[in-house]
Amino acid sequence: MSGHSHFATIKRAKEAKDAQKGKSFSKHARAISIAVKAGGGPDPDSNYKLRMAIEAARADNLPKENIERAISKASTEAANLEESTYEGFGPYGISVIVEVATDNRNRTAQELKNIFEKGGGNMGGPGSVAYNFESKGMIRVQKTADPSAQLLDLIDVGVEDYEETDSEMIIYTPYDKTAQIRDAIAAKNYTVTSAQAIKKAVNSVNIDDADKAKKVFTFVERLEEYEDVQNVYTNMEISDEIMDKVEV
Repeated sequence: MSGHSHFATIKRAKEAKDAQKGKSFSKHARAISIAVKAGGGPDPDSNYKLRMAIEAARADNLPKENIERAISKASTEAANLEESTYEGFGPYGISVIVEVATDNRNRTAQELKNIFEKGGGNMGGPGSVAYNFESKGMIRVQKTADPSAQLLDLIDVGVEDYEETDSEMIIYTPYDKTAQIRDAIAAKNYTVTSAQAIKKAVNSVNIDDADKAKKVFTFVERLEEYEDVQNVYTNMEISDEIMDKVEV
């Protein structure tokens, strides 16, 4: 088990910006539609992928009616969408995985290539960086007044690793047990604020300068703003001191 790391700080800062822009709703609707198409139907109890997509949408405050609409329209909305994953290297050698939902792979691949090159990186082939990431479940839980006792409870239900912020435990689980462990945590009366599938870096690249950090964030932001992109994962690590100097 490990304690506090900087992934949580970076993630929260980026999410705050995403929320301000209000750009996450359409991405969640696409993720839900694809999950219905590829994961086995519109029932989240029997469709694990859909359940994770709904959890992620709720964490970003997607209204219930929007979620229900996305599910009901999935058969037509997702008909022409395909999931695809691209890999590459960003500025200063960071590893990058980009997950997309697209109706035109050639267009998407070219647009991503342009973003990588303009950002100081380059696209790689399949497997070029995937070895440096693991599929994990990430569950956020509100901290209690006694986080030490809470952590022991979390370990008991199968938590593999964790990070801490001032207000949350961010815990990692085997990918295929995310929903099961999320329910077990909730059953212990802890407040779960989100549960989602992610790609977690095995080895990190430390960005040790504020100007470099700004360039990396600008690059990642451009990837995330492209309409076909669903998720972007990197192995960058940035200290709290550098984060304080960066306007994300």
